[in-house]
Amino acid sequence: MDFLTLLAIYLCSVLGTAALLCVCSGRKGGFLAGSASRASQVLSFVIPARLQRVTQRALHRLFHTRSCLFVVLHITLQAAVYGEYTWEVFVYCWELQFHLFLLLLPYLLLAGNIGCFLLCSRADPGVITRSNHASLVKIYAYDGVLFQKGIVCPTCNTEKPARSKHCSLCNVCVHRFDHHCVWVNNCIGAFNAKYFFLYLFTLAAMAATIAGITAAFLVQVVLLTDVMHGSYVDDRGQEHAVEILFLVQHLFLTFPRIVFMLGFVILLLLVLGAYWCFSLYLALTNQTSNEWYKSRRYGCSHHLTLQPHDRQVVYKNIYSRGVWMNLKEIFKPLTVLERKKKT
Repeated sequence: MDFLTLLAIYLCSVLGTAALLCVCSGRKGGFLAGSASRASQVLSFVIPARLQRVTQRALHRLFHTRSCLFVVLHITLQAAVYGEYTWEVFVYCWELQFHLFLLLLPYLLLAGNIGCFLLCSRADPGVITRSNHASLVKIYAYDGVLFQKGIVCPTCNTEKPARSKHCSLCNVCVHRFDHHCVWVNNCIGAFNAKYFFLYLFTLAAMAATIAGITAAFLVQVVLLTDVMHGSYVDDRGQEHAVEILFLVQHLFLTFPRIVFMLGFVILLLLVLGAYWCFSLYLALTNQTSNEWYKSRRYGCSHHLTLQPHDRQVVYKNIYSRGVWMNLKEIFKPLTVLERKKKT
């Protein structure tokens, strides 16, 4: 029971942290955001007003201004996982004669991930300036639904090109804006989308390989010790055959750090894998996160009523050019010359 309680606390803390990040960094109006708002109203009766103001300012500064905090957290988590993998898993697997290339694969993926991270965080995402505005405004046509011609950014005081958006955190307009990523502390736009795509892929691949190697090691331990064919005596003195719950508890007591790391990496793999699949879907359909979210406002039928004519317009993604060309556009953004060839 102690093991189950500890495991439940561990899972709740990880999932609670993930939910908190979703709430604080998510958009207004969502279910989680609404739940957080209602919870904060209840807590306002017991939390002093001064502490509430301090907390609100801290959260605003954390999630609505550029900060290196998440970059540091990202590096810390990677260092913790790879430290445990190197210190214990690699050594044990080497003694069990795992293939060397398999053991070195997470380090190769880490090198690629660091490269993609640096390129993604330092590369120009496509900041719109007065010098490049004239060329960028010609690349994409206005669809008349999500992007209207003649809309001027009140901060930059320039007409917004189609598929662009002003980032309040970076205080610039970004060409083919996708989103602002706190983990790389930079916007994701037309010119660094390929690095972010590879960054996500290598992160998910790192989690998958480490989880796979660690799970293979634990399975090997179970097979070598033949613990599944044994039995144990409970608190009442009754003998039972070994079952899955007892086996997990036994592995946890024998390799606590390894089992904790495996659980964390599996949760991370589920989140990263799902996010990368979503990014792949957006790439294959030539959409950005910003466009996908905006299109959801019009419902499944994508209808929008425009004033003053009071007519319905069917929203259609006019930027999709086929799966191959859409994917190619991620790695080779369109230029004015390519736009002219297409038209």
